[in-house]
Order: sequence, then C-alpha cells, then structure tokens
Amino acid sequence: MKRSIPRRGLLAAALLLSGAAAWADGAIQARDGWARPTVAGQPVGAGYLKLHNTGATPDRLLGASTGAAERVELHNMFMSGDVMRMRQVEAIDVPAGATVELGPGGLHLMLMGLKAPLTAGQRLPLVLRFEKAGEVKTELQVGQRAAAAGASAPSHQHGHGHERGHKH
Repeated sequence: MKRSIPRRGLLAAALLLSGAAAWADGAIQARDGWARPTVAGQPVGAGYLKLHNTGATPDRLLGASTGAAERVELHNMFMSGDVMRMRQVEAIDVPAGATVELGPGGLHLMLMGLKAPLTAGQRLPLVLRFEKAGEVKTELQVGQRAAAAGASAPSHQHGHGHERGHKH
C-alpha cells in the first residue's frame, strides 16, 4: 500500500523550505565595512558598514562579534538639543528590500575592549547575528574610509563609559 502526502502538504513544505533557502542564500548582504585606526591604550573603536536586505521579509541585526574586541555593541548617535549623544540599542531594523547604512553620526558598531590598536590596512573578521538570517560573516577594513568620512564626523578617539546616553 502506497502512502502519499496531500498536495497542500507538499506545497506548504516547499514554501517553507524555499523561505529557509532564501535566508541561507544570503538575503542579508554586508558590504563596505570599515573602522578608523586607533592608538595604543584606546579601549574602543567604531565600525561602519552597509546592510542590504535583498529578501521580501524584514530582519533585525541583533549583535556582532570580532576577535579584535571583547564585545561589539550596537549604538546610535543623535542630537539632543545642541548635544550629540550616543546610546546602545538592542537591535537595528533592516527592512525588506532596503539598505541600512551604519556610519559616523548615526547607527554604528562599537568595538569594546580592543585587544590591540586598530592599524591602517588591517582587516577585522566580523560576524553579524540577525534575527532571521542568522550569522553573516564580513570584515571591517581599518582606515578604508576614514578620510572619506570627513573631519566633521564625530570621533571615537576617546573612552566610553558603560552608561547609556552619555554626552559627546
């Protein structure tokens, strides 16, 4: 006696598998990653990159890691009156079909507890962790865009406390 799966069951399974394959095939692309060089004794650095969601489903960046730092935090800089402030955020939304740029003066990655100074030309492996896409591997090139960022970009050449909403 031959047993068959109803067509609706096959269709549902195919849709479920195709959705998983879309994420596995790289619906989230990370590119143009860079970080500014740091000096000896500087405990933090900042990382920037573009996140492009080629999929039809929104996703969220939940965290990141690199061997160059003890931890990586997601941060946002914003103006509060005439004071630039920075706050850690829990996640960064990446809408379907959109590109989100993490750059100076806005959303960015904070490399906390640097294990060594970041030197121009260095490449830092970086693992991004997304709610749906899972892990996405990329890298930050140190110094790649520091000159292009311009002198008006906020500097991360100072220490950061663990408090939230600290002034810059």
